[in-house]
Amino acid sequence: MTTFTQLVLASHNTGKLKELQAMLGGSVQLRSVGEFSQVEPEETGLSFVENAILKARNAARLSGLPALADDSGLAVDYLGGAPGIYSARYADGQGDAANNAKLLATLEGVPQAERGAQFVCVLALVRHADDPLPILCEGLWHGRILPAARGAHGFGYDPLFWVPERGCSSAELSPDEKNQLSHRARAMTLLRQRLGLA
Repeated sequence: MTTFTQLVLASHNTGKLKELQAMLGGSVQLRSVGEFSQVEPEETGLSFVENAILKARNAARLSGLPALADDSGLAVDYLGGAPGIYSARYADGQGDAANNAKLLATLEGVPQAERGAQFVCVLALVRHADDPLPILCEGLWHGRILPAARGAHGFGYDPLFWVPERGCSSAELSPDEKNQLSHRARAMTLLRQRLGLA
């Protein structure tokens, strides 16, 4: 089994870096790809898996280190899985508030029973840029889309995502609670097992 002491995270998002580092634990240091380049790769894949691998390969190429990428988003049942891989740029790249507003407007009048959704996370780890066997781990977090935002924690669609097992929105969970329940937490649990860290 390959052991890693350092991984480059294929993201410039400091919130994501902090969240994933907390889940990964202290034995592996996560570094941001931003230390090596500010250029974001074009996400040309049509699935979370394709985009995660593409981002991991790019980060490994830029840094010369093993790389971890997370491609994640929100898949709403009523919308056939949209916004899906386009979650972060759902409202043409105008940010979280605009994305949330667009989703609420799109689902206006849709009854609660039909507002099922899941957060999806695919983690891809490559040992080097041309690794023919990336490690892939998927996590799903099932919930519903609320009719209005609730809570002040988290980021992205967290204020709109109802967590049935806690009776609150994702943005009303403490960071520690979210790190135990979320799609990223589920994918990271699998990755830790694969890396022998569990």
